[in-house]
Amino acid sequence: MKQPLIVAGAAVALVVAFIAGAYVYTSRQNSEVTQAVQSVDSPFKRANSPSMGTPAAKVEITEFFDPACEACRAFYPEVKKLIVQHAGKVRLTLRYAAFHDGSDYVVKILEAARLQGQDVYQKALEATLDAQPVWAEHGRPQPQKVWGVLAATGLDIERARRDMERPEIVARLQQDAADIAALNVRQTPTFFINGKPLRNFGQEGLRSQLREEIGAAY
Repeated sequence: MKQPLIVAGAAVALVVAFIAGAYVYTSRQNSEVTQAVQSVDSPFKRANSPSMGTPAAKVEITEFFDPACEACRAFYPEVKKLIVQHAGKVRLTLRYAAFHDGSDYVVKILEAARLQGQDVYQKALEATLDAQPVWAEHGRPQPQKVWGVLAATGLDIERARRDMERPEIVARLQQDAADIAALNVRQTPTFFINGKPLRNFGQEGLRSQLREEIGAAY
């Protein structure tokens, strides 16, 4: 009778060891994901990506964004409102996903504008979105028309024309493209909140999940 008991005991021990090992693996995996999300430089928030809001905010919205995307244009006022509404608690990081024809050209202009200051960048971004129907017509985009709407933003246009091909801007867009592939982003806008994908796409879904994350963080 002792041998079956020994075998049974060994089987139980194996099951317990397997469960313990799985728990340790899962905990380690979750820890690695958490570290990636919290890292200063992660697929969700690269150090040199454009951002809005308080740097110390505990809740981070990461938006993969295309300036030619109509839905991105529609979401922008809501996202901006949420940052103001939850001032000090929420930060937005924009990642460029230039999926539409001509978007890569406009993204380079926006990054050149950012070299001239955050205020100039935000004005250039909003002017570009406002004029989206002018330059981003599907089927025949004309991204060069963006220059015509940027004069009133305070942008030094001649400097921006020179800067848009700077190596660091090209490298930043290459990093965005690599992260898009790694995270399997296929459409814009795509949102993550503290590294978690948006469960229910839409403005109400964004508001609801953001409230949850703020409640958990604060």
